[in-house]
Amino acid sequence: MDNVGIVVEDLDAAIAFFTELGMELEGGGRIEGRWADRVVGLDGISCDIAMMRIPDGHGRLELAKYHAPAPIEAGPRNLPHNTLGMHRVMFAVDDIEDVVARLRTHGAELVGELAQYEDSYLLCYVRGPEGIIVALAEQLG
Repeated sequence: MDNVGIVVEDLDAAIAFFTELGMELEGGGRIEGRWADRVVGLDGISCDIAMMRIPDGHGRLELAKYHAPAPIEAGPRNLPHNTLGMHRVMFAVDDIEDVVARLRTHGAELVGELAQYEDSYLLCYVRGPEGIIVALAEQLG
């Protein structure tokens, strides 16, 4: 997989959140023109994107802020985890409690609780900007 795309309203806040998670801003720019309209099936596209690279270099998130056509609200931003559709992106971390504390400075909140799965992982879900759910996993031992 090359990347996962996420449409956001506040591109700067999303970049700050994912940077705090350890991702690096790889690049970005304005996307517009007939070629973009044809690819995504919308007319008059104008959006800013930011490509965020995962630290190991094997994946990216494409954050997109649409100026035209105006973004459409998909529904409440605090939908429960069992809502149909893409519901989370998971990251492996070295110190889950430290990561959660740092993400809270960007408005993130735990969805449930920090929990241990057998003797293997500490896990949690965090709701970040735009209601994005990020799962965190710290391998034990």
